[in-house]
Amino acid sequence: MRALVLVDGEHYLPVVRDALAALPYEVAGVLLVGGGEKLRGGEDYGVPRVASLDELAVDVVVDLSDEPVLGPRERMLWASRALALGLPYEGADFRFEPPRFEEVARPSLAVVGTGKRIGKTAVTGHVARLLAQDRRVVVVAMGRGGPAEPEVVESPPGLAELVALARSGRHAASDHLETAALAGVPTVGCRRAGGGLAGATFDSNVLEGARAALELDPDLLVFDGSGAALPPVAADARILVTSGAQDIGEGLNAYRVLVSDLVVDTGGADHDAIRRIADVPIVRAELRLRPQQPLAGRRTAVFTTGPAPTAHLDADVVHVSRNLARRDALREDLADVDAEVYLVELKAAAVDVVAEVALERGAEVVLAANDVVAEGLDERVRDLVAVGATP
Repeated sequence: MRALVLVDGEHYLPVVRDALAALPYEVAGVLLVGGGEKLRGGEDYGVPRVASLDELAVDVVVDLSDEPVLGPRERMLWASRALALGLPYEGADFRFEPPRFEEVARPSLAVVGTGKRIGKTAVTGHVARLLAQDRRVVVVAMGRGGPAEPEVVESPPGLAELVALARSGRHAASDHLETAALAGVPTVGCRRAGGGLAGATFDSNVLEGARAALELDPDLLVFDGSGAALPPVAADARILVTSGAQDIGEGLNAYRVLVSDLVVDTGGADHDAIRRIADVPIVRAELRLRPQQPLAGRRTAVFTTGPAPTAHLDADVVHVSRNLARRDALREDLADVDAEVYLVELKAAAVDVVAEVALERGAEVVLAANDVVAEGLDERVRDLVAVGATP
């Protein structure tokens, strides 16, 4: 195997040369990543010096640098760059493998995120509705609460169906059910367990889900990631959803930027930090609750997982709870609610807690989608699909 080796100027040349000779690889070149205390000028490492990771054809990147030249954040950036090129990145006591992506036999787009509760599924729904205007779109969604076998949902499930699922012990607010109910496109539900630093999963049935989706004869597959985990498919293009809730320079988030073709900021992301990583378009977006049925000025209690604004709602909002993901706090909120309508995001405990309480009290339950309001987003998405951009 051919290796490109990262070296720094805080090591004496003889030490570095001996270390290069001891590596179990054919050293194709070295890249000086900084530092100069031990450099005298004109150092000959016995192999070519390069200026970037992609200058030579190699099989692995080996890091022989150290503090203070590369600290943890800087190393993670180099690791991200290597992984984005499909190269393993290893050092004295670590090794990162690039996630493996399988080809799919249809045009495809993936929506991925830097974490949970940032609006990724809302962006997936927006993208699916947009592109379904002139083609057959099928969404393949994976989640921590997805089904054991890929589940095809061809028509939007109603509240009664979701309640029945919850009563049977199922997770009735899984991402694929949310997308099917609110985006109105055929959806295949999948599950995943675990998530690596670069977004690989320990286990998932997404590839089986993709095969099930192909049986629906789609023109386009849209893959919905889960949290910071990436679908294990070689999508033609990727959209990365992020916000100020995550540090884009933390861990291997830079990798997610590098393998994406568009970044959607749902609030507070550091655009300068993103641009230092890659020259990728960034679109600012706002999430806005949209009831599936008219509220018509009725007394309404609103239940969300995050800071969803309510001022635009055609309702007399008498209570707002942002505790859908915290069941104990949610039950405390419900104890004080007196409303005609319970407006809920289809998340977490929306069905098995909020809907059950509302139905018991004789109130109406209305599901709320999160509309993505973003200038220029639709044009960017259409361009990605038309060009078939490859990360």
